[in-house]
Amino acid sequence: MLSARLPRPLRLALYAGAVGVVLFLCLAPSQDVPGEGLVWDKAEHSVTWAILTFLGLALSSHRPRAIALFALALGGAIEVLQATMGFGRDGDWRDFAADAIGVAAALGLYAGLRRLGGRR
Repeated sequence: MLSARLPRPLRLALYAGAVGVVLFLCLAPSQDVPGEGLVWDKAEHSVTWAILTFLGLALSSHRPRAIALFALALGGAIEVLQATMGFGRDGDWRDFAADAIGVAAALGLYAGLRRLGGRR
């Protein structure tokens, strides 16, 4: 994957940028988020966390558990912040569950691709 091709500082910067985009989309006032509500909210959460997790796995393939735990912790922290910030956002355990489904999907896809590639 990308972890062998890019220097570590660049990989960290790419992942930090992705996390920054997710933080903006999840924590900005709802009227400031482009395309808010275009798709079912839970599907948006699942797809976003799947992409974020898979990107992390692609950039640092030797730490799948740490990346999955970070993504889950980020999802939980965002839900707590949404519940307490008062920007027209609502913290919801179902959003966190959708995040966890996205993380699990990314892990499954990652494991499947590794098997297809002949790696353990």
